[in-house]
Amino acid sequence: MSPFFMMSLLFGLTFGQTASVCAPSEYTIHVEKRECAYCLAINTTICAGFCMTRDSNGKKLLLKSALSQNVCTYKEMFYQTALIPGCPHHTIPYYSYPVAISCKCGKCNTDYSDCVHEKVRTNYCTKPQKLCNM
Repeated sequence: MSPFFMMSLLFGLTFGQTASVCAPSEYTIHVEKRECAYCLAINTTICAGFCMTRDSNGKKLLLKSALSQNVCTYKEMFYQTALIPGCPHHTIPYYSYPVAISCKCGKCNTDYSDCVHEKVRTNYCTKPQKLCNM
């Protein structure tokens, strides 16, 4: 192998994470409950972006620690609670959602993140909307 190729490969492996773009991004969540009269549109921040991933076709030849499947996930966050309008008294009208303060590239934690990219669009309202700016 040429020295240029080896240096390029070494540079890419060493500084590849700097090519990642993972940051808080504005996002609107649409929340509705069957019992409530309205759908609530909530403006929040989520972690979104690209994280460098190393996944080889030769997975059987490499140690598991050499493979890296990083996602853009929360570094710091807090939960906010919103009141869904138009709910009857017997219904709990509250919805809690995460607000991203800062993000990082790392392993996806299923305790507080949805680690699967859904292909079906589910973020819409079927009822009249109320906007919630927290």
